[in-house]
Amino acid sequence: MAPLDLLTANDRPGQYPRSYYAATAEPPGPYPAAEGEISCDFCIIGGGFTGLSAALHAAEAGLSVVLLEAQRVGFGASGRNGGQVHGGQRLDQDALERMLGRVRARALWDLALESVDLTRKLVARHAPDSGYVPGIIEADHRARFVPHSHAYASKLRDEYGYEQIRPLSREEMRELVGSPAYFGGTLDMGGGHLHPLRYAFGLARAACAAGVRIYETSRVTGVKSGAKALITGDKFHVTAGHLLWACNGYLGRAEPRIAARVMPINNFIAATEPLDEVTARGLIRDNHAVADSKFVINYFRLSEDRRMLFGGGESYGYRFPRDIAAKVRKPMEEIFPQLRGVRIDYAWGGTLGITLKRLPFFARLAPNVLTASGYSGHGVALATLGGKLAAEAAVGQAGRFDIMAELPAPPFPGAAALRAPLLALAMVWYSLRDRL
Repeated sequence: MAPLDLLTANDRPGQYPRSYYAATAEPPGPYPAAEGEISCDFCIIGGGFTGLSAALHAAEAGLSVVLLEAQRVGFGASGRNGGQVHGGQRLDQDALERMLGRVRARALWDLALESVDLTRKLVARHAPDSGYVPGIIEADHRARFVPHSHAYASKLRDEYGYEQIRPLSREEMRELVGSPAYFGGTLDMGGGHLHPLRYAFGLARAACAAGVRIYETSRVTGVKSGAKALITGDKFHVTAGHLLWACNGYLGRAEPRIAARVMPINNFIAATEPLDEVTARGLIRDNHAVADSKFVINYFRLSEDRRMLFGGGESYGYRFPRDIAAKVRKPMEEIFPQLRGVRIDYAWGGTLGITLKRLPFFARLAPNVLTASGYSGHGVALATLGGKLAAEAAVGQAGRFDIMAELPAPPFPGAAALRAPLLALAMVWYSLRDRL
């Protein structure tokens, strides 16, 4: 049996999914398909946050840049996610200190803070319509988790000098989030949320204005390394001084060394009908984004027109379920019983990339071939920074890229061949653990 083509398994070629984001954003372009012989200093495969940020920063540094996107810019997880801009890495600093030591953990913390700052600046310059709103609540769904959350907020303040996070008691949580499901947690005003597809479109327009040649519906079929990287498709050949793979969950098996370490998983979001102001404020009082402590995480926020945008529900295969709205409605109504029966206007899925350690996978696959992906659900800001670090490496300033490339990145057991069945077993187990 031929492996599933993740680019077309759940979507139509060249078309954005029917999502709330696609319905409320004006796409740039369309950009042409690549044809003929093309040469450049830096070629990027993938038009999401990583690829677009890399293209923009490399062009601003003076490189000639080509970006190849198999579908449309922002088509993948970059244009479908929950829009939450998190500080920190996917693992907390306690885990990073145990794994890597204090010095390396601190360097990763500083990079993560930079990623949020960079995202805010790019939003202000190139995508003000993406509507950045500060504040992310981490909500504990078990009372026993609360002491650790509060201790972690104190650690960040006392040991890292981070003053933007504070603990939330159960009473404060209930004031901010109108759900009986949570027992406390933290509020981090250093993070926030935005309209991710508008942000991706803003980056694409900025990259194009900086001289980047963007090609859509231009699928790569082969890559050869050498003094120059040779990238081929059905109708094009690109010769590039440097190459960046930036495909994340939509890589498929195009590059086995990445595919062994970055596993695609699906996630789902629903957007309700617009809610009246009183109802919306009763759900999330101060318009912060919320993510909870379940392994199969629930995450949610309000849109600018007061819809509940709720992400949740697990998937055991790479094809989306027939009724995504029903899959998301179940956890949404568990968290917010007051939304029972509310109309859902949009429901969509997307594929993201996770790693075994839940740390991004940065690597130099050849002296002039880079990759950055596997953000494990933490990618809006980190992918933006990842693109900038890849651009720095392409112009000979690889120190910061190499910090990320030193992170442990073991392959999944069985590599690409056994990922799907192992994923199903893991998701069943953790979903059961969440419930029990």
